[in-house]
Amino acid sequence: MTNPLLALWTTPFGLPPFDFIRDEDYAPAVNEAIARSRANIAAITGNPDAPSFVNTIEALEMADATLNRVLSAFGTVAGADSNPAREALERDFAPLLSAYGSEVTSNKALFARVDSLWQQRDTLGLTPEQARVLMLTRRAFVRAGAQLEGDQESRMTEVKSRLAVLGTQFTQNILADERDWSMPLSDADLAQLPVFVAATARAAGQDRGASGPIVTLSRSLIVPFLQFSPNRALRQKAYEAWVARGANGTATDNREIVAETLRLREERAQLLGYANFAAYKLETEMAGTPAAVRDLLLQVWTPAREAALSDAAALESMLHADGIAGPLEAWDWRYYAEKRRKAEHDLDEAQLKPYLQLERMIEASFACATRLFGLYFTPVEAPLYHPDVRVWDVTRNGQHLAVFIGDYFARPSKQSGAWCSALQNQQRLVADLKPHVINVCNFAKPAAGEPALLSYEDARTLFHEFGHALHQMLSNVTYESISGTSVARDFVELPSQLYEHWLEVPAVLSEFATHATTGEPMPEDLLDRLLKAATYDMGFQTVEYVSSALVDLEFHDGPAPADPMQKQAEILESLGMPRAIRMRHAAPHFAHVFSGDGYSSGYYSYMWSEVMDADAFAAFEEAGNPFHATLAASLEENILSAGGSEDAAVLYARFRGRMPGVEALLKGRGLLDAA
Repeated sequence: MTNPLLALWTTPFGLPPFDFIRDEDYAPAVNEAIARSRANIAAITGNPDAPSFVNTIEALEMADATLNRVLSAFGTVAGADSNPAREALERDFAPLLSAYGSEVTSNKALFARVDSLWQQRDTLGLTPEQARVLMLTRRAFVRAGAQLEGDQESRMTEVKSRLAVLGTQFTQNILADERDWSMPLSDADLAQLPVFVAATARAAGQDRGASGPIVTLSRSLIVPFLQFSPNRALRQKAYEAWVARGANGTATDNREIVAETLRLREERAQLLGYANFAAYKLETEMAGTPAAVRDLLLQVWTPAREAALSDAAALESMLHADGIAGPLEAWDWRYYAEKRRKAEHDLDEAQLKPYLQLERMIEASFACATRLFGLYFTPVEAPLYHPDVRVWDVTRNGQHLAVFIGDYFARPSKQSGAWCSALQNQQRLVADLKPHVINVCNFAKPAAGEPALLSYEDARTLFHEFGHALHQMLSNVTYESISGTSVARDFVELPSQLYEHWLEVPAVLSEFATHATTGEPMPEDLLDRLLKAATYDMGFQTVEYVSSALVDLEFHDGPAPADPMQKQAEILESLGMPRAIRMRHAAPHFAHVFSGDGYSSGYYSYMWSEVMDADAFAAFEEAGNPFHATLAASLEENILSAGGSEDAAVLYARFRGRMPGVEALLKGRGLLDAA
């Protein structure tokens, strides 16, 4: 019987046939795909013709086609619907795939062909896109160690293999901690919570087979619990479990993994001739250097910290007014911040949430894309990996443009957080392949028959991830290696964070924020209060983010710390971290940084991109129309469709006419007065 992962996919749009794929199919498919990739590489290096762009670079672009197809299907289920078999496969695949990658980048004959083209680049008559792909291909080889020899080459292979294993284990440990912890709630506990939080706790208990309602470590449940539970002891218990993920002193403890990862990253950078890992990693980003990143973060840190300290004093007064002695603690902040928000802005999330239905927010994200870019979304049936997952056909002018997949609800088998990935990337090299894009979120699943309700932060997350999806769906390049989100890490968050601004457009909320029971639109006074409170508690939000970004930077900009937890504490002390605020991601559960290299030395990129997204949306505000057709067309042409075909700074300047300063970001966060 043919392995379904290797057969021709006859499903709608050529999506993976998840209804036929068994877990035992993945390993044979990966092994066969690697064998095909090796044969393709051998065909390139064995070609007797002189190297050309077509027979070397374009052939290399296509070499891993089967492997990428198999891994996209596996990566999707491993992240969003894991099980013990898939976790074991992840552990098996990590060193296997790392070894194959090292085999390719250390292939001297292959690199010689790439390098010879680089040396002749000015005489090859390349298009600008081809010249960019050649530069990026050679640079990737060099940065992977293609020019290393002997013991250094062997050691680089060992280091990368070990890092792949560590990243996989780090991720699985967090998932295990989140899956295994829960806190039961009594009827009395439940009665003190808003209806929507109580309903979510009941649904979580049913989902996990508990005897009653529970709190889990899913952000979509634990955050509202911390906001609304008046039981300080329970808040403390839940909060301490949340921040202890990956640091429980058990088999899932990530602290030694963090230490070893930092040591190996430093060694990897030094093998390539860099002073440290931050210098290596940032060389290819817009920021360029650790100093530039630090400068941006500290420009924001100072006013954010001042705002947070002022807020902390107000919240501590509320704590004392409740008859509680002692200082404000981290498990108190969200509770008193929510009470203060209601008092100062007459804004109660329990009142707000019924107007933020998941279905209506999905419609809103689609409607904005229709008005801006002429995209239409039609639900279709296709075999997916979980009953909760949904599919839409994306068209423009009646022509199929992409497939969009939404996987919105939290479950124990899903990694925490939210992300966008692609089952198929856009490219035109072999055929005009249309992108298959997936958004994965972790919203609280309602009880059967009840509507799914979002917090305003949840709604922003939905728009954020859909901004990434637009970057993929509107991609219009020839080569997959520069398609969609294949851009500098500190540029990739621009489309996603920019799209969040459309959620704040009053006309969008007026149309789509309708009550789950009555169907009535959000009252105008509530809408006004919501938008006026958009920067409420921004000191807290900025401090917890910037502290994480600075710790990430300092971990990598210098010698690897012998004790990362001590180093983390020293960094926070030097910053004057407010007592009642913790990092958004402490090292043992900092998946952005330690589950792989993606955001290592790069967590700052959200803020680097925010400087641009605040400035970019200001262009629409200056035009007096958030759906200005000319600006939308320019945004698509110069950023969303261009992928990595040009340098990120060039693309942004072409859209806006200049690079921005930090002022737009501070204004957008309501921090200018504190600067």
